Amino acid sequence: MTAFHIHILGQVQGVGFRPFVYKLALKHALCGWVNNTTDGVHIEVSGNTEIINTFYKEIIEQPPVLAIITSHTIVPISENNFSNFEIIHSQSKGKPNLLLTPDYGICKDCKEELFDKTNRRYQYPFITCTNCGPRYSIIKSLPYDRETTTMQNFDMCEICEPEYNNPLDRRYYSQTNSCAVCAVELTVISRPEIKNQNEIISLIQNSLKNGKIIAIKGIGGYLLIADATNREAISKLRTRKNRPSKPFALMYPSKSMLKQDVIMSVPEEKAFDSIEAPIVLFRLKNQLKSKLQIDLIAPNLNQIGVMNDYTPLFALILSKINFPIIATSGNVSDSPIIFDDKKAKLELTNIADLIVANNREIVVPQDDSVIRFSPKYKQQIIIRRSRGLAPNFIDKHKNCQSEKTILAMGAGLKSSLGFYYQQNTYISQYLGNINSYESQQSYELLIKHWLSLFMTKPEVVIYDKHPQYFSSVKGKELANEYDIQSFEVQHHKAHFAAVLGENGLITSLESVLGVIWDGVGLGDDNEIWGGEFFSYQNRAMTRIYHFDYFTQIAFDKFAMEPRIPALSLCFENDKTQDFVKRKFTAIEFKNYCLLLSKEKSLQTSSVGRLFDAVASLIGIADINSFEGEAAMKLENEALKCEIKLDYNESHYYKEATCLSTKNIINEIIKDVLASENKSVIALRFHYTLIKIIENIADKQNFRSIAFSGGVFQNVLLVDLLQEHLSQKFKLYFHKQLSPNDENISYGQLVYLENNIN
Repeated sequence: MTAFHIHILGQVQGVGFRPFVYKLALKHALCGWVNNTTDGVHIEVSGNTEIINTFYKEIIEQPPVLAIITSHTIVPISENNFSNFEIIHSQSKGKPNLLLTPDYGICKDCKEELFDKTNRRYQYPFITCTNCGPRYSIIKSLPYDRETTTMQNFDMCEICEPEYNNPLDRRYYSQTNSCAVCAVELTVISRPEIKNQNEIISLIQNSLKNGKIIAIKGIGGYLLIADATNREAISKLRTRKNRPSKPFALMYPSKSMLKQDVIMSVPEEKAFDSIEAPIVLFRLKNQLKSKLQIDLIAPNLNQIGVMNDYTPLFALILSKINFPIIATSGNVSDSPIIFDDKKAKLELTNIADLIVANNREIVVPQDDSVIRFSPKYKQQIIIRRSRGLAPNFIDKHKNCQSEKTILAMGAGLKSSLGFYYQQNTYISQYLGNINSYESQQSYELLIKHWLSLFMTKPEVVIYDKHPQYFSSVKGKELANEYDIQSFEVQHHKAHFAAVLGENGLITSLESVLGVIWDGVGLGDDNEIWGGEFFSYQNRAMTRIYHFDYFTQIAFDKFAMEPRIPALSLCFENDKTQDFVKRKFTAIEFKNYCLLLSKEKSLQTSSVGRLFDAVASLIGIADINSFEGEAAMKLENEALKCEIKLDYNESHYYKEATCLSTKNIINEIIKDVLASENKSVIALRFHYTLIKIIENIADKQNFRSIAFSGGVFQNVLLVDLLQEHLSQKFKLYFHKQLSPNDENISYGQLVYLENNIN
């Protein structure tokens, strides 16, 4: 009898890999063992060589649903006299070399048991199995076992424990395994006398029906929920949360009710039903059946974000109500999601009428992931990469192969951390805008957690070129603290490197045009970039064009008040300046004009701010209540256009001045003064951007174009690119990452590791 050692790396812990191997070994009558270690799954097996090869092939080709295999080996070893096949307890020797399993929503089997009156876990709000439930958010150390998670203090009852130890059971080594006897328990912070779990759920349901706001501890932190058909409750939530108009995410009691309100494509439905359970953005139907107060939920938009009831608790709550609910992050706007019970009691009391906690600790807080699909071509765009998707990144093209441990600090807005260790790439959950003290604490906490989890320290640190980003300041501090190498990477070059890396274009010998459009990033000339065109070939990246600069003033107001970039773009033109003057008080106008008159002023090429200016000029947004609001409204306005326009004629493109921002604005104002329909102007503006890309690609003989930057979260823009350019060019977009600044940390890793210059 021959014997072999099999080693498997990847996302192979917390996904039922050992019982899967055990059952497969029994099926093939093989002897040996399987175990988890800090560097993946190890198997030793003896038997007929042909049968072992079949066994190995089945492991690699048909792994458990949640498993992701990144590498695998099989080598012959000395013959062993195994008498059976067994599962050996995890070993924690050595430094971890593992992917981190994300948190998942409730699986189909558990949901069926949840509502099965004959099942002993009937209506147990924390039902899980090997195929679902928390993972990443509860891990304290590796490998992933119960004693290394926040389930450590929960002793299993006499029925749960045999399940946990039975390799043939669905809950074998399910680290979150529990039931009503050995339960994770709900508590009402403001009413501690209520102990009965069913009473607490009934209290939540009745409170919702009575227009109350409830804070509930979920997988990644607290969510605030309220009746989405109750105008008074929604208005109260907006006031208390200090969120004037940013859209709220929703949950519906059933998919059938949701389908009465939204248009749901096959890809959207698949994403909605997935185990990752992200928020999916759906287009609304003209008539809503649910009495959803859409003008308060998503003002001036024709879409809503909805997620499945991804925890058993939410499934139970929604089972006894007949209306959709708001399910938004438990925080005050622009602060990190609250996950600590004491902090929840302190900070959410002023927002929520009821706070419902549980006694399972959260180690790593996370918001919900958000995705959307383009209307025509159904291209997926990740808006926020968090619960269910982070922190793993499957680098299929092996863009990073260093032996060093590298920490990439990301950007300042919509930030994420990148970590490269033992040839695994980790891109953190969305960390938001790290300007506030609370956000910075969360950012630093995650760095400490990762270094502790992997029992290592960085050998290289990379940060953005902008010296005032907290991420850059922190990166320099860490470089000094650890006495290690540090590098800065320009913001838009990191964007371009990220999309090149995702699409396997780093080694491309053919030139690639990079279209990198966003709101802000410090350029190599110390101006603010954001409307950039790069050429890439054979590890050389060159900025070849950019939208004409215009003056940036008023610091953060420039991004939050679209009327200000509109004024900047109209400045020095009496006719257009008079047009925009009415948007300001006399004192404001005088002061802003003085700032714009200065000889030495900061300049920007930002397409994000160009979107803002157009939105202001056509009268749909002068002041943003949240970052990107004007751009969302402009996209929405263009999508509403019912007039069929000719792409080759209906645009503001002038070849001689194709990158002139002021020329585009002048043409738009002509249409506004001629009383042209707003949606027509908005669509023509989108056509103009496509025409500009086409013109530059043609002039420079590019055949491949890659896109990155927050502007490309715009589904209309993506569809128009596919419709008008895909026949002439190869188009490349982000796949696993968001086009916004969340991809910067990965781009920093790729840029440095591949010696791009």
